[in-house]
Amino acid sequence: MFNLAWPLLVELGMAIASSVIGTGLASRISDEAGGAFAIASQVSATLFILFRIIGAGVSVVVTQNLGAGQRQAANRVACAVVGASTWLGAVTGLLALLGANGLLHLLNAPAEVLPLAAPLLQALAPAMLLDAWNASMASVMRAHLRTRDTLVVLVIMHVSHLALAIPMMHGWGPIPALGLPGYAYALAISRAIGLALHLLMWRVHLGICVARDDWWRLPRRELGAVLHIGLPGAAENIAWRLAFMVSVATAAELGAKSLATQAYVLQLMGGVMMFSIATGLAVEIVVGYLIGAGRLREAHGVVRRALARGLVVCILIAACAALLGRWLLGWFTQDQDIIAAGATLLWITVLLEPGRTFNLVVINALRAAGDARFPVMAGALSMLLVLAGGSWLLGVVLGWGLPGVWIAYAADEWIRGLIMWRRWQTHAWVPHARASRKRLRPVIVVEG
Repeated sequence: MFNLAWPLLVELGMAIASSVIGTGLASRISDEAGGAFAIASQVSATLFILFRIIGAGVSVVVTQNLGAGQRQAANRVACAVVGASTWLGAVTGLLALLGANGLLHLLNAPAEVLPLAAPLLQALAPAMLLDAWNASMASVMRAHLRTRDTLVVLVIMHVSHLALAIPMMHGWGPIPALGLPGYAYALAISRAIGLALHLLMWRVHLGICVARDDWWRLPRRELGAVLHIGLPGAAENIAWRLAFMVSVATAAELGAKSLATQAYVLQLMGGVMMFSIATGLAVEIVVGYLIGAGRLREAHGVVRRALARGLVVCILIAACAALLGRWLLGWFTQDQDIIAAGATLLWITVLLEPGRTFNLVVINALRAAGDARFPVMAGALSMLLVLAGGSWLLGVVLGWGLPGVWIAYAADEWIRGLIMWRRWQTHAWVPHARASRKRLRPVIVVEG
């Protein structure tokens, strides 16, 4: 677990640091630019969640095949998701390019933010397609336990992105100051570099060469296995993202200053929860291997130990962030109202993060065991009523503002997290794990 988790932790740290620096660069232009960067990034993340249709399943299917000793089947799945990524990435990019203004209006983007956010979202469109390819290739690399190689690619991508973003946003020598779109152009160039490196890594370390047809082909058998896991996983992610976007719209309704406050605190929250995210991803990989090998008792023990450690670490990190809150928020802004409001939200985060850890670890374990439908069915009502409805009720109707939104976050994470933990503890996932193992057996007979 540790050998898998630490490269993932560094990867997430690099991604979060890049996002934090991007927000900082935008906020140096103005707090309105910081808010525009945040709301455009949230729309981009919401559109990119379409990729979860395959992203949530590819890692599980590849690890289960590898655990069962079916390397060729795993390679066919890997090539299949490249073609699926092309189509999903293209759709995502077109939505951002053609629908930027409409999407931002749906989120109640303040009038002073909209003229800055729309061009940024449109400029992010090419990077979305490139990110779809990179994300699928990185998932396959991790499933093959090549987490250090994916880390190398990610470091190169983020370093090149930031090296280009700073001069392209603020100008340097002959390079004109492009403002927020400069961040997006630098992102696209860095993702193109990442794609080239992933293709090289696949050829050298995995022995997988992507053929010309693989970029467009959608093989039914391989994608069917991925969609069996991925569609419920995507539905759970889409439901959460849509509910979360209601909270973003709530912050926007409260004004540009509230939107900027939420943006800055969300950046810091990314650093707080990255250990739990890394643990959840590592658990998914390990449990997928163990399910493929039929070692269910070991899978149960892995999840219990990972969750216990994750809870302790997340509470400590969240408490440290809250104690240092005013100083950390000073990186983004000197507005004392924003700093005071953000510090309050960071203390609420100390209560929120343990609930989120249950979700990040246990949902990934359930998905890896083949129990992919339960999380979305069990969590949808909480996402709708508690996260979305609670954000609006507490934040706007009752007038609690952003603290009300954060209380709704915490309540939703705890409700869903405890439901998922009960599912795991009562072994309700075991029949799904055995069914997943049984689906691999015909492949073993034919190819073995």
